[in-house]
Amino acid sequence: MNLYQLFSFSAARYPSYPALIHGNRKTTYSQLSEEVNQVASSFHRLGLKSGDRVMVLLKNRMETAVVFWAIQKLGAVFAPINLRSSTEEILYCVNDLETKFIVFEDASKHLIRNQKYVERPLLIGLEDSLGDMSYGELLNKVIVEVEPYPAHDDDLAVILYTSGTSGKPKGVPRSHINEYASTMAHIIQCSYQPFERTYGIPTLSHTIGLRSLLAMTFLNGVYVPFPDFDAYKALKMIPEEKISCLFLTPTMYHDIVTHPYAKAVDFSTIHTIVYSGGPMPSHLIQKCGELMAPDFFVNQYGSTEIYTFSTFPDVRKKPGCAGKAGIHQRIRLVNPNSKWKKPLVWLTEKGEIGEILVDISSPEAFKGYWNRPDVTRKAIKDGWYFTGDVGFIDEEGDLHVVGRVDDMIISSGENIYPQEIEKVLAEHHSVREAVVVGEDDERWGQIVTAFIVSDDKELTPQALDYFCKMHKRLPNYKRPRNYIFIKEIPKNSAGKILRRQLKEGNYGEVAF
Repeated sequence: MNLYQLFSFSAARYPSYPALIHGNRKTTYSQLSEEVNQVASSFHRLGLKSGDRVMVLLKNRMETAVVFWAIQKLGAVFAPINLRSSTEEILYCVNDLETKFIVFEDASKHLIRNQKYVERPLLIGLEDSLGDMSYGELLNKVIVEVEPYPAHDDDLAVILYTSGTSGKPKGVPRSHINEYASTMAHIIQCSYQPFERTYGIPTLSHTIGLRSLLAMTFLNGVYVPFPDFDAYKALKMIPEEKISCLFLTPTMYHDIVTHPYAKAVDFSTIHTIVYSGGPMPSHLIQKCGELMAPDFFVNQYGSTEIYTFSTFPDVRKKPGCAGKAGIHQRIRLVNPNSKWKKPLVWLTEKGEIGEILVDISSPEAFKGYWNRPDVTRKAIKDGWYFTGDVGFIDEEGDLHVVGRVDDMIISSGENIYPQEIEKVLAEHHSVREAVVVGEDDERWGQIVTAFIVSDDKELTPQALDYFCKMHKRLPNYKRPRNYIFIKEIPKNSAGKILRRQLKEGNYGEVAF
């Protein structure tokens, strides 16, 4: 089942229904299909063929969706790149992909200007006079009807790049069956219905953003893209556009529900909210639940490589819980210190912490990184994807994620995972953000150091230490021995915390 075929089914099924709303422009499925056919015709005339890679440096907007579907019609590969990437990362990705076209806009022109490409791609600018040609010129050409490429399940549809905390970006090839299975799983796991209406806030360079576009298309729903996230605008448009479901990161939910206008908004049209991309603090879960009162409040735990690991349908009942394996998945835990031994020794005791492995035979799973067999061998072994996350299974069979293998702190022989401490610190009313790392110590091997972002200048290490001592979920040996107050947590272009930078002392100015 190829993606363009599903788009064409939706357009034929309800041609007059709204498909996309961008600003004052409301586009039906029929109108969207016409523009997709026009752009696909122009791409074909310019020499785009099946399997060719097209780098897309666009914010979320109608044109981005059109380019996505036009590329799928020709059997080419959509490769969206985070606009927060550096020029060095962009050049690496262009050459890594052997990019045929780059579609970009004014906000991203600095990323491709004066680059020395191994083989220069054709540059297509959203605005006039930006590149070799403009998006407007694609629409002004005479349409030459192009037959849709008969893509097979294993043909590539998308390549997404993951930004690690160090090293080069890794290309994650995603086939048509990967994207179809992931989207159908998302629809089922989030209790979506036909004609849903959602925001396109996370960019299409992120699996969350792509999932929202595809889910709305399959369901003949409405996709409302945001070129730039604005919490007030998002709040204002919920009742105006009858938004029924949201799929955002915890940070985006935080900005929405803490905005002064949030209390004036009618959230009654929303029945499902979903988050992914990181843990959500208990107090934020409570705030979202109280304000939006959704029927379903889903934690979607997964990755770019395999969309779903597990889901939990209502985190209000068990804050932070990652739930049970997704409908296409099988999950097991292994001891992080012996994961490469043969045969693999599975952990079976409830509450025992181990690395989380996911069965690679899932239709949602990629087959390996683009041009990176060395990295693939480290991530996939004996039919299992090693997530690098550590967690445990509780008495009810639900998964809880407690951190990353590489972030584990060993203090006096005890294994300590930062996320369980960060969750506790995040419950303190004066803590806006907390990140925990291990600091080398001559006596203990490592001690727990907490980096705190707070707006409360009266907050002291002593107050936080007392809070941790009194907390029922935090054993004494895990509590931080050092607190450092900083203005902001260093993160990379994808929003991942740069723990190594914190450990090396590169965190800028101390707050107070």
